[in-house]
Amino acid sequence: MVQYNNDTLDAAFAALSDGTRRGVLEQLGRADASITALARKFQMTLTGMKKHVGVLEHAGFVTTQKIGRVRTCKLGLRRLEEEAVWIERYRLLWDARFDALEMIVEELKQKEKANDRD
Repeated sequence: MVQYNNDTLDAAFAALSDGTRRGVLEQLGRADASITALARKFQMTLTGMKKHVGVLEHAGFVTTQKIGRVRTCKLGLRRLEEEAVWIERYRLLWDARFDALEMIVEELKQKEKANDRD
C-alpha cells in the first residue's frame, strides 16, 4: 500500500481549497507578481494577501523573495504528484463501486422485465 505524508497532503489540499489561492496560482503561472499587485488584482488587503501567500508558501506552491521593500512571489517547485496519486487511488475505488452498482441495476432491470413477461 502506498504511504502518504498526511502533513504534505493536508497542506496541499488546504492551500488548494480556497478560490483566491487557486486564482493566485493561476496568476503566478502567467507571471511573477508582488504581493501588492496580487492584493490589488484580487481586491483585498495586503494583510489578507500575505496570509494567502503564506499558506501557498507553506504548501510549497509559491516562493517569495524580498528585494528592497517589494516581496515578489513566483511559483514554487512543488508538484502535485503525490496528490494526483492519492486522487487516482480513490477515483479507481469509486469507479469500481459505480461499475458494481451499474451491474446490480442492470440485473434488477432484467428481473423486472422477466417478471413483466410472466
